[in-house]
Amino acid sequence: MKRISTIRGAFLCLILLFPFLVLAQAGSISGTVFDENNLPLPGASVTIKDIGKGTSTGPDGSYRLSGLSSGELTLAISFIGYQSLERKVTVDGNTVINFNLKPNPKALNEVVVIGYGTTTRRDVTGSVATVSEKDFQEGVISTPEQLITGKVAGVQITSNSGQPGAGSQIRIRGGASLNASNDPLIVIDGVPVSDPMKAGGGNDRGISGATNILSTINPNDIASITVLKDAASTAIYGSRASNGVILITTKKGSSGKPALTFNTQNSFSTLRNRLDLLSADEIRSFVGANGSPAFQGLLGTANTDWQDVIYQSGFSSDNSLGLSGTYKTMPYRFTVGYLNQTGLLVSDRLERTTGSINLSPKFFDKHLSVQLNLKGSITNSRFANTDAIGSAISFDPTQPVYAENEYGGYFEWLESNGNPKSFAPRNPLGQIEQRENKGEVQRSFGNVQLDYSFHFLPELHANLNLGYDISEGKGRDYVEPNALQAISSLGRNNPYLQENNNKVAEFYFSYNKDLMNLNSNINAVAGYGYYDNKSRNYFYGNYSANGELAPGASEPAFPFADQANRMISYYGRLIYTLNNKYIASASLRTDGSSRFNPDGRWGTFPGLALTWRMNEERFFKQFNSLSDLKLRLSYGVTGQQEGIANYSYLANYAISGPDALYQIGGQFYPMYAPTAYDENLKWETTDTYNAGLDYGFLNNRINGSVDVYYKKTKDLLATVPISVGTNFSNYLLTNVGNMENRGVEFSFNAVPVTNKELNWNVGVNFTYNRSKVTKIFLVDDPTFAGISTGGISGGTGTNVQIHSLGYAPSTFYLYKQVYSADGRPIEGVYEDVNGDGLVNESDLSFSEKAAPDAIIGFNSQFSYKKWSLSTIVRSNIGNYVYNNVSSNTATRNNLISTTTNVIGNATTEIFRSNFSNRQLLSDYYLENASFVRMDNLTLGYNAGRVFRNLNSTLRINATCQNVFVITKYSGLDPEISSGIDNNFYPRPRTFVLGFNLDF
Repeated sequence: MKRISTIRGAFLCLILLFPFLVLAQAGSISGTVFDENNLPLPGASVTIKDIGKGTSTGPDGSYRLSGLSSGELTLAISFIGYQSLERKVTVDGNTVINFNLKPNPKALNEVVVIGYGTTTRRDVTGSVATVSEKDFQEGVISTPEQLITGKVAGVQITSNSGQPGAGSQIRIRGGASLNASNDPLIVIDGVPVSDPMKAGGGNDRGISGATNILSTINPNDIASITVLKDAASTAIYGSRASNGVILITTKKGSSGKPALTFNTQNSFSTLRNRLDLLSADEIRSFVGANGSPAFQGLLGTANTDWQDVIYQSGFSSDNSLGLSGTYKTMPYRFTVGYLNQTGLLVSDRLERTTGSINLSPKFFDKHLSVQLNLKGSITNSRFANTDAIGSAISFDPTQPVYAENEYGGYFEWLESNGNPKSFAPRNPLGQIEQRENKGEVQRSFGNVQLDYSFHFLPELHANLNLGYDISEGKGRDYVEPNALQAISSLGRNNPYLQENNNKVAEFYFSYNKDLMNLNSNINAVAGYGYYDNKSRNYFYGNYSANGELAPGASEPAFPFADQANRMISYYGRLIYTLNNKYIASASLRTDGSSRFNPDGRWGTFPGLALTWRMNEERFFKQFNSLSDLKLRLSYGVTGQQEGIANYSYLANYAISGPDALYQIGGQFYPMYAPTAYDENLKWETTDTYNAGLDYGFLNNRINGSVDVYYKKTKDLLATVPISVGTNFSNYLLTNVGNMENRGVEFSFNAVPVTNKELNWNVGVNFTYNRSKVTKIFLVDDPTFAGISTGGISGGTGTNVQIHSLGYAPSTFYLYKQVYSADGRPIEGVYEDVNGDGLVNESDLSFSEKAAPDAIIGFNSQFSYKKWSLSTIVRSNIGNYVYNNVSSNTATRNNLISTTTNVIGNATTEIFRSNFSNRQLLSDYYLENASFVRMDNLTLGYNAGRVFRNLNSTLRINATCQNVFVITKYSGLDPEISSGIDNNFYPRPRTFVLGFNLDF
């Protein structure tokens, strides 16, 4: 209620402030300019030809011309990419008239959303890409970012797993940081989606109770996604834009009669492939030949495929109902959505209910436009225990799934006295079915945006944007009392709760004016922003399954790991266009963040871009086939502060977790301990240079762009080792180094065939990116190799990657394997790289990297009469993956374990290496994982009108997702963002049948 009162108060204040601006006029003409789909066109030109007076439409497509004499006048309406329109209008008092413009196929017809405004494709000065609804990925899409996978040059989107609702790693032109966030800023209808990080920061957007905060958003509500890539485009967002910006625009109401849309997609998912493991008979043969009588006695008689046991077929139903239209003069849109999706892993499930409201009323003779966007969702998940994936790989296939025992009836490795064997693997199905981890997330976000066009100066607009993003995630992690996976024999019952509360308030002026005498246009923005982000986790204690506190646990409940930060911003931008062919854009933003010391809290982030529309020059006009030729040059500075804790610059104390409690009497209490800090912590900044060329031929039937960029990040925020005793830890988050990215992007789109019956569109995008750390030391130290990273299974504290000077971040750091004459690896024998006669840590070598050298995307849409066929194919070239599944399991001692005294299993890689013991740091397990993947193949049919008495249309589509993968990688999937393949939740192959019905 307090928030509603605040919004109502701000609205009333705005109403009271502006009446004095209303001027009495002899007459006026007002209305709205729409496109062919009855959607408003912002920035359209409306001119009275008789007197040369004109204006531009506002963000909602509205216009108003005042102070007109009564009589007949001629209005001229034009917009880039649409056919101009002239109409005779009789002015009689306050005349209201709307216009619909038709697309002009010979023009650049795309309206592009940019920071705090819009522009047209031909006037874009930076590296900007837009994907609209008609070009989105097809199939089961549970999170918004998946809609543009493979669609945009320079953007790599890799799903973290095949789990329902799982998020994705999004990288725009490579990462710009080491320990701070590498995720782009996401803005939905003007509301920045903050990183509600878990305590201590991190790089994954998330909230307790959901795998991904973006999974709480219904992709069916999204109209377009715009990606801002270079600093000239992103600098207006300042300190959060080093990794690019993604602007999501949701669907709005439209004028006309009510329209009802129903979408439903129902799918069936299967396991695309599985790991090649030893069969039960192969295990019996191996143990019979190599095992002692004691181990041979452990062999069972079953033939259990544990991958079959833990995986299932998945089903999904995604439904969305939308109602849009106009009530009197107010456009509206209401939607509800319901998704029910089961995963490949037994018991995995996601259920999401969403709703949205969009209202667009206008007041004061349409001078005041209001955009109200409200969205809410309730997401319920059951998270299957993914530990079972690894257990299914290493568990003995000669044993049955079930057995008579006190541990739930699942076969487990037991001693002769009935006690469980220490460190033995657990029954994979038991790990799933005896654990119930459920979560619920309730989220609401939205904003109210007030845009006022001044009566005395219609080109000047005042815009107030008040937004919020509130979420609560709660659930419990329950393990049955008799399950061996529990910490104690009493099982586990751990509830959890997290609350996020983010607010945004922005106010800015915008001015857009055609200077006809100078053949120029000025577009200016100046504003202020306030951003408040809070996150709180609650610790409830460590309970046993029967509700009692586990030994040593504390009483509930108290909040811990509170994270809060505020930021205040001032920003401005000026775009000047001369002769419709020379464009200059300059922006400046200054941000003050509570994450830094007051003395260095403020950062300044400028951006500059120059554009030359060469096809407007007289020389190029002689080439009739040339539709567009535009040269872009830009430079800008952006900042970084996400992913780090709020108080890292202060001498501070941290509360201990549930595993570090202090006993006072009969009660256990959490304690506080000092944390390492750097009082001089400051902004991480990125300078970006970009040169681009946009081209179009044959009325833009062939078009695309080429971009070359260079990014240099300074004062990297990284956690580095420090000398013992110099701070309160052996590691410190500080500004330690520099990094650079160089790259080339290319996009090509063509319409080879287009006529009344047959249309074919194709598109190709290519990205080449190279990253390199250029400084990593606090103090020059030639013996310091770098910062180790990339932890693996099989060895506690073992890392296989490193951030090091002169190499790409997360470069693999391994021993060079020595091979025999017949090409087999020799166990434990590695190259003496430095030639000192010893093989030790000094011989670890820098190797390949996980990030690909090049990314290629291909899309095709083919339609003939009522039928259509579309596909998206992607390829990564030069990416490497460390096969931790094989390095951890494919050894003789894993099959016959003298440590645990049980029989295990392994991938068939064991027959090639024949290793007895793990060789975790051997580059033998590093594989080229380049691939070609067909993301989807969709066949559609437009059935047209299906109800005789209703104006309705039906479209049917059938889609196959994850159609095929071509790769030499021996593991389950070559597309792993971290480069380390370990217990990866497989991506399913999905068959989808969808129906879209419009009334």
